[in-house]
Amino acid sequence: MLIRNFTVGVSAVVMMAAVAACDTEPATAPLPSFTRVANGSATLEWQEQARILVAANRLSPLATGRVLAALGVAQHNAVKGVDATNAEQDPAGGGYGAGGREQFEANRGAVAGASAQVLAFFFPAAATTLEQRVADMAEAGPGDAHPDYARGVAIGRVAGDAIVERTRNDGFTRPWVGPAPTGSGIWTPEALPPAGGTLGSVTPYYLTSGSQFRPAPPPAFGSAAFNAGLNEVITFTVNRTPAQLAIARLWDYAAGTPTPVGYWNGKAAELVQANDLGDLEATRVFALMHSAVFDALIGCWDAKYFYWTIRPYQASSSVSLALGRPNHPAYPSGHSCVSSSSGRVLVHFFPEHTSELNTLVEEAGMSRVYAGIHYVFDVTAGQQLGRAVADWVLAHAGQ
Repeated sequence: MLIRNFTVGVSAVVMMAAVAACDTEPATAPLPSFTRVANGSATLEWQEQARILVAANRLSPLATGRVLAALGVAQHNAVKGVDATNAEQDPAGGGYGAGGREQFEANRGAVAGASAQVLAFFFPAAATTLEQRVADMAEAGPGDAHPDYARGVAIGRVAGDAIVERTRNDGFTRPWVGPAPTGSGIWTPEALPPAGGTLGSVTPYYLTSGSQFRPAPPPAFGSAAFNAGLNEVITFTVNRTPAQLAIARLWDYAAGTPTPVGYWNGKAAELVQANDLGDLEATRVFALMHSAVFDALIGCWDAKYFYWTIRPYQASSSVSLALGRPNHPAYPSGHSCVSSSSGRVLVHFFPEHTSELNTLVEEAGMSRVYAGIHYVFDVTAGQQLGRAVADWVLAHAGQ
């Protein structure tokens, strides 16, 4: 599988149409100690380190989405680059076939090289530790360091550099210039600039635009449907059970955690490891899932700042909050966009887990209603948008 708009050749990677935006500059906290994944997967080890860095640097969900999408795509294109060089160097396949030591080592190196380049860009203070990890992994395979590991690292660095170069020019630092609209039923920012105010205009991985799957308008403020939705939130929050409060807090994933995007990254890692996927298959899962997640975030934030829907607690003082106040409009729910796009892609790869994954998507959505920060119609729209984006990505991903 080749991510759309990428081709990987012997010595170069053609850069992707775009890497989506994030709302923070590259972070600077150092990298905590590396851990080893049980089955020795290079992909899982580097994905885990990305989650650690996200939490250590207190990235927002939008910034996390950008990091993990760039990492996943770079890793996958690096491993595809190994296949391309294998075909040229050894067209008969002798010694380079699936399961061979050369292939194993080259794939490990490719993942390491791509990951180090991408993560060092986002987390420059960790660059030295990341490079040491690349060197240490050369000794982690069976026997002595293998020359094909170094070959893979070189291929991976090319793939990683291509993503970094595109990311430097992706417009994620474009400032929000305002002004915020005012009026009845319009969300009022908690502070300026509002979070992700320009995210909806960045170039997606697969979508034709951020507005491609823009949902229909939410119920009009003051209408019977809107008031019913608001009263539903009030009822949930004033009668919140201990179990519902626990769910709200569980799914919060605030700054200092891997964020909701990182939660789904961890879930994908769990399924990849349980199914003992090799690096080629594993990188495909992460690349497609995180491309879909970030495209869903772009579409979600396009809609948020198209409709500027008021949050329930701004619409009524009767809403009892369980969490802090997000600094972006209500409709649709970002948690639901992230969870439904993640869940949809993971169901595609791991259909035997459909029931479990769908339950998690529903719980993530309702957690925000229990917290008093979303209406049920925000959740429904977010889930529909996320699924539509994921289906589009799966249908349009190259082979």
